Amino acid sequence: MVLTDTVDRKVGAPRWTALVLLCTANFMVILDSQIVILALPSIAADLGMTTAQAQWVLSANLLTFGGLLLLGGRAADLLGRRRMFMWGTALFLGVSLLSGLAWSTEVMLAARALHGVSAALMAPAALSILTTTFPEGAQRNKALAGWSGIAGIGATAGLVIGGTLTAGLGWQWVFFVNAPVALVMLLLSPLLLPESRERRARHTYDVAGAVASTAALALVVYAVVEAPAAGWASGKTVGLFALAAALAGLFVLLERRSPAPLVPLRIFRSRTLTGGNLVTALMGMAAFGMSVTISQYAQQALGYSPLEFGLKQAVMPGMAFVGAYAGQAFVTRVGYRPVAAICAVLMGAGTFLLTQAPADGQYFRDLFVALLIFGTGLGAGTVASAAAALSRVDERDAGLASGINTAALQIGGAIGVAIVSTVIAVNATGTDPAGMTAGYQAAFGACVIFAATGLVLTLAVLSRSRQQDTVSH
Repeated sequence: MVLTDTVDRKVGAPRWTALVLLCTANFMVILDSQIVILALPSIAADLGMTTAQAQWVLSANLLTFGGLLLLGGRAADLLGRRRMFMWGTALFLGVSLLSGLAWSTEVMLAARALHGVSAALMAPAALSILTTTFPEGAQRNKALAGWSGIAGIGATAGLVIGGTLTAGLGWQWVFFVNAPVALVMLLLSPLLLPESRERRARHTYDVAGAVASTAALALVVYAVVEAPAAGWASGKTVGLFALAAALAGLFVLLERRSPAPLVPLRIFRSRTLTGGNLVTALMGMAAFGMSVTISQYAQQALGYSPLEFGLKQAVMPGMAFVGAYAGQAFVTRVGYRPVAAICAVLMGAGTFLLTQAPADGQYFRDLFVALLIFGTGLGAGTVASAAAALSRVDERDAGLASGINTAALQIGGAIGVAIVSTVIAVNATGTDPAGMTAGYQAAFGACVIFAATGLVLTLAVLSRSRQQDTVSH
């Protein structure tokens, strides 16, 4: 079977203009996932949701997003990266309107599940367009810095905007605000983005592999979401993980035998791809776990309002943006391993400082420096790990590699959140600020372990070689 890649290079817009559009898409995906959090109590009250149903407003989105990332990335390779990006954007536009207009719990949950589908199409397609548009080296590292930095800004903006819109206009507007941005992205995509795809001599699709991989990933996400309530050692949790492992084994068997595998297993021969994604998953565990813990600590122990917390913790994504741009320069000069290692140390140091935060903590004394250090490490570290995961990847596999990298971050983040939620519940000694703070301190300690494990993986798995590409600005 002959494989060739074709890229439509007849795009007059500078590639850096295309990057703005791609980063906007990443911003919107992250923004939407965060903006819903502060609106959730109002949504639940208006639609008459139970506590369990309200949680599924978040979980339904995470389940379909995490489960379909590999399929979305491979579809971009086979059907066209720009085409899949536009399909995802169109679906994102539609489900944002549907979410805002939702008149029942069932409609809301269906819309949030479909939103995960749209994100699973948009995110890997956008990242693969970035990797095929910018050559490996200095240019790609700068592009990845923008991609990673804007994600942190989106996370903070979601917390601030979500509270403001919910209080001022109603929860419906946390969804409606997506529509005009998505419409503009949809209109500009044909003008700014190149089209590329893998052309196969035989148009055969791995349906069985797609079903097995999607089911396995979805089960992992579901098990992680349910574990804090059901218990990590419960029959339900163990059974879900066992079933996911069985489906993963079936998936590997199917890929070995398929003439056109969804995930060619040769891609995992790359040490940088495998190592980069493992490090990405650990950084996701530390980042998501720390964010959830400090949000609860600041609001429940220190008494911050959601808006006040969103503004005060903005130093972290701000420094993540700065760290991303500083990190890309160092990745180009010295390679991704030393940068990722230093960043794991910074993330560990930041969370270690937070383990000392007392029940009557003060912002500048107990939080500011920790957020500054952690944010710097997070920004540069995600650029380094993504650069490693996407380096030396054949262009025909760009969408798949992007899907794997996005899945590593999201599933790592889901695992991190589930673990810290369990740690908080187990270690909290009461419902007063002092009792709750004991749980939060333990959860910050878990994040230190995540960062330390990321450091070990970085040193053990990532390539020692210095990145040689010296493409000029």
